[in-house]
Amino acid sequence: MKGIILAGGTGSRLWPATKSVSKQLLPVYDKPMIYYPLATLMLAGIREILIITSSHDSESFKALLGNGENLGIKLSYVVQFKPNGLAEALILGSDFLGDDSCVMILGDNIFFGSGLGGSLKNTFLDKGCHIFCYEVPNPSDYGVLELNTNSEIVSIEEKPKSPKTNLAITGLYFFDQRGQEFAKAVEKSDRGELEIISVIEQYKEINELTFTKLTRGTAWLDTGNPGSLHDASTFVRVMEERTGLKIACLEEIAFNNEWLSKNQIQELISNQPKNDYWNYVSKVIQRSQD
Repeated sequence: MKGIILAGGTGSRLWPATKSVSKQLLPVYDKPMIYYPLATLMLAGIREILIITSSHDSESFKALLGNGENLGIKLSYVVQFKPNGLAEALILGSDFLGDDSCVMILGDNIFFGSGLGGSLKNTFLDKGCHIFCYEVPNPSDYGVLELNTNSEIVSIEEKPKSPKTNLAITGLYFFDQRGQEFAKAVEKSDRGELEIISVIEQYKEINELTFTKLTRGTAWLDTGNPGSLHDASTFVRVMEERTGLKIACLEEIAFNNEWLSKNQIQELISNQPKNDYWNYVSKVIQRSQD
């Protein structure tokens, strides 16, 4: 199982803040946005991850995350020169994926919930496509699942004016190895993009599309506009201050997964500036020794 993070695009809804920097490098409270989707994949036990970036941001991501060695994972990068749609990620990632299935996540989506990593692992299938949905008050802004009385998928509507349900498709997807070929068969939409919905619908046609409705104990935040970015930062700050635990602390996840040893973490800390983030990582190590 491999992972793909989509961190390209122009971030036009956040201009001028994103005119010279990728939105996935903007801070969500105390960490770069990219940390949150990366944390989701790491919590799900995924260690080989491809980050898709724009051409002018690629070096910045490499400077931030490197090859992943300091997190006990392996990171690769590929450039998407134009925002041609989410489905293009599966095409650009073909060499990286080979014959493997993948979990793809949007770089501006934040997922949070107790036991989230374990829940994701339990939904990974041997074949097919699996999507994750969330009840929202504004389903017209998203792709929406239409269900029958048996809670089976009838259709997928892209930003419907009169949605039949309030189940929005989140930016987290599982595809088996056929996802790449299905993506290559997609024709550009009226928006001039290769739509991920078109890939998902191909799985539905062969009865291999399933879904999970994320529970109330899980938060899903889309940080693509100024208001939602501010809300996400507030959410992270409040949760961290009230619990004393950091959300998306990558070193902590790597340590808990036994991908990094105490000595490796301590060496990392010794080369970092003294601040709240690294003080927290240090406390994680201290607690493990008690």
